[in-house]
Amino acid sequence: MLTSNTRKHLSRKQCENLLETLHSRFYKNMNRHKSLEWDSLKARLEAHPEKLLSLFEMERTGGEPDVVDYDKKTGEYIFFDCSSESPEGRRSLCYDRKALDSRKESKPKDNALDMAAAMGIEILTEDQYQELQKHGNFDTRTSSWLKTPSRIRDLGGAIFADRRYDNVFVYHNDASSYYAVRGFRGSLRV
Repeated sequence: MLTSNTRKHLSRKQCENLLETLHSRFYKNMNRHKSLEWDSLKARLEAHPEKLLSLFEMERTGGEPDVVDYDKKTGEYIFFDCSSESPEGRRSLCYDRKALDSRKESKPKDNALDMAAAMGIEILTEDQYQELQKHGNFDTRTSSWLKTPSRIRDLGGAIFADRRYDNVFVYHNDASSYYAVRGFRGSLRV
């Protein structure tokens, strides 16, 4: 996990390896971004090396980030974690710091919102999760925490989603709960 002591940049070799991985995934999954071109995306990535560190962390924790959209107004490419299941390196987490601090025993190692912030990414919203599911069948054996509206969080809850029976379901749970098969997916704008 990224901490304040972690390097704030990648080595040249790490950058090259990451760009190679993203390049391969880009062409393998053209259905996610039919109208986009790799050369333009690569130029944008190279112009924003600080975002490469976040993509590196998404990759390192099992997220398999891929570009899923392009914002014409801002010129930003939008990446989501596109691993078939919730990223393995981001599971067994409660929802946020308040939930983690409320646990008296059997505390998980971390929480989803703090981990996402340390990685420089945002946790997916319900709308983003629904959009992701248009690109394939994700979380058929796992589930992912979603950005929870404050009115739900203020009452102690948090939302998560998964795909079962060829449908996407959004559920609720106590924010302090955690499970080995529940993680979180992130988004990054570059």
